[in-house]
Amino acid sequence: MLIKIYDKLLNRFGNQNWWPTTSIQNPEFEIIVGAILTQQATWKNVEIAIKNLKEKNLIEQKLLYNLQTTKLEQLIKPSGFFKVKAKRLRSFLKFFIEKYDGNLKKMFKTPLQKLRKELLSVHGIGPETCDSILLYAGNKPVFVIDAYTIRLCKRYPVIGSEKYEEVREFFEKNLPKDVNLFKEFHALIVELGKNYCKTKPLCKKCPLKRGCKHAISVNNLSVKKNERIGR
Repeated sequence: MLIKIYDKLLNRFGNQNWWPTTSIQNPEFEIIVGAILTQQATWKNVEIAIKNLKEKNLIEQKLLYNLQTTKLEQLIKPSGFFKVKAKRLRSFLKFFIEKYDGNLKKMFKTPLQKLRKELLSVHGIGPETCDSILLYAGNKPVFVIDAYTIRLCKRYPVIGSEKYEEVREFFEKNLPKDVNLFKEFHALIVELGKNYCKTKPLCKKCPLKRGCKHAISVNNLSVKKNERIGR
């Protein structure tokens, strides 16, 4: 079922090629910074914050670690909740520098489950942020579950759960262990959520309307309404 959903979304939206990054020298670290800054923020605003950091040549782990908190706050202010996010960035950087000396290769050589547990222990790193770091920066076969994915699972008969770990494990067990597939599928689900499967969904043009419980319900209500009008 999941592969059929993936194929329909790919056919509609095309390849998404996530995670967007423009850093040539340190793209993985930029992804990690972006994953933390994008919490409760639009990517457009996160891009502005990352641009601010780039202009100061701060997409570098040790330079960012040594930056004064007040200066960091001002640079990332466009991403919102800048004081909270500055603390979260500094918490990650402290862990990263002290545990792995700021070495991404060393960090990502750590066994997956051990590293995931370590990241989840860092203040401000929740499951979605953690798995975004592992998948997009570390190229680890971890499926990222976000609000769009949970919404899809509620409306489409995918899995009868809304719990993060259960949904993540379901996707990982029922898809080939392909990092690129995981990246594309997650990005396509986000695209679906942004364009059709919204809080107030636009079911008529949705590529998944056939088989979607919500779309079927909406269609049945529309038919009944027309029948009443016809009477």
